[in-house]
Amino acid sequence: MTNLLVIVAIVAASIVVIYSAARAVGAAPASVDQAPFLSGAAAVEHAVSRYHVRWYTITMIFLAFDMEMAFMYPWAIVVADIGISAVAEMFGFLAVLMIAVLYAWREGALRWV
Repeated sequence: MTNLLVIVAIVAASIVVIYSAARAVGAAPASVDQAPFLSGAAAVEHAVSRYHVRWYTITMIFLAFDMEMAFMYPWAIVVADIGISAVAEMFGFLAVLMIAVLYAWREGALRWV
């Protein structure tokens, strides 16, 4: 029990020393020219501004294909053991994804202008 208290005391003292040293050295706040947002250029809008709703649909399509790859890697390992049924299931999975992409394309989710 005393070992635990000693460790907690050392950690607490280290945190106090680090924060005290940081406050003592304390660098001046960065000016707008040195800010990382927009590589130092003056900001026209806030860094956490809203995105156009079109980007959310593109993100969903990307995540769908990302999940496709997450399912295809383990499938590639077991396809030789399982056989033709694994191939049929993967083609079914890819068909559902393709139908979703065709639907998004038909609805205009992939139009940029």
